[in-house]
Amino acid sequence: MFFNHRKYTQTAERGRKKSEKQKDPSFATLVSLGLLATFTPTRWLMRLHKRKIIRNFNYEKPKSPKKQIPIIYIHGFRGGEYTTQKLVDDMTERKNNPGYLKVTADLFGNLTLEGTWTNDEHPIIQLVFKQKVVGLYAICYYLRFSLAFLAKEFNFDKYDTVAHSLGAPSIIKVEMQTAHRKHFPRLDKAALIAGPFDGVMYLGDIPNVNQLTEKSSPTFKTSAYFALLRQKKQFNPHASILNIYGNVLDKTNTDRFISVTSAKSIRYILAPRVKSYQELEIRGPMGEHSMMHDDPLVMETIAHFFKIKDKSHIRKE
Repeated sequence: MFFNHRKYTQTAERGRKKSEKQKDPSFATLVSLGLLATFTPTRWLMRLHKRKIIRNFNYEKPKSPKKQIPIIYIHGFRGGEYTTQKLVDDMTERKNNPGYLKVTADLFGNLTLEGTWTNDEHPIIQLVFKQKVVGLYAICYYLRFSLAFLAKEFNFDKYDTVAHSLGAPSIIKVEMQTAHRKHFPRLDKAALIAGPFDGVMYLGDIPNVNQLTEKSSPTFKTSAYFALLRQKKQFNPHASILNIYGNVLDKTNTDRFISVTSAKSIRYILAPRVKSYQELEIRGPMGEHSMMHDDPLVMETIAHFFKIKDKSHIRKE
């Protein structure tokens, strides 16, 4: 009846290479930094560190004077580049361009940019959080300084996103938090995968106990859900949302970590306000929390949602 952190870690890091695991600082260090970034009164301690920006990337001058709209891939708790890698690879293949920008951020505000900023309409950014044992508010902190920097660096005022797990409610919350910041980029399209919008199994949610009403409102609401509900009028009404959730069909009505109720509960907040709202349920083994981001159906649906034409069959000169 409790959240199984060890099992979640094994599942979330399924695609991670052994060489990457050896680079992690201690769990205590990760938790301490995550806590410092979570609470506003302690964040000034993080900012005492002199910020470093490492630019080790290729820049392709845009083909068109029209502003680019990047697609930003975001992972969640215990995630990393291994979470979104297959999604990124699939999109670069469809675009027939292997280039993408990998941005690694840490909680001190340091950023490392590697790879290529491509010259097409939708450059791809893979955002990776160095300290990954972080909750909702720390991920929001990551996103606010990273998005502000990237928008200024590459001159964009709109972006699309693919956000997995805790990255999903975080990007929704950031869009609400920054509604009145004049120079902050606005969210245009968001593909949300396995988002815990109203709790995690045995952390604010118990399978088959919480239910949705006819209007899609959850019967029991967590404090985090109430916060999103209070700020819903701050969300961009011109945005389009694709919400993807899983059900492994084991009688729990969950993806093993997030209940269908929790994942679908964001509909009540966003659907009446946004330009368009769509849902996709992945059922069976591929509906597991950390399998969905590798599912071909999910990739195909996301590409269609972003209106990315498949150019993989075109031979380059």
